[in-house]
Amino acid sequence: MSEEQLRDLAGYESSDAFSELEKRVLDLAVGMTRTPLDVPEALIEELSKAFDEGQIVELTTAIAWENFRARFNHSLGIEPGGFTEGAFCPLPQRDP
Repeated sequence: MSEEQLRDLAGYESSDAFSELEKRVLDLAVGMTRTPLDVPEALIEELSKAFDEGQIVELTTAIAWENFRARFNHSLGIEPGGFTEGAFCPLPQRDP
């Protein structure tokens, strides 16, 4: 990811730093992270235009794994190891 994409990640929907396909992939990640989970069938159908079934499974697995890791670490109070000092990844804005 570029620095511009990192800066714009929280507002990716309206950012010019992301392609339409990248925005749909981020929609998938956001939907999979919500509680309750919210992945519309139409989103999977749209992603199927760019990715084959195996690629969608791989993408979904990667997102699920990162969700698992984040929730696991948060539950046990595991903090970052400091390997990205000086870098940033802003948290997404929460719905009110």
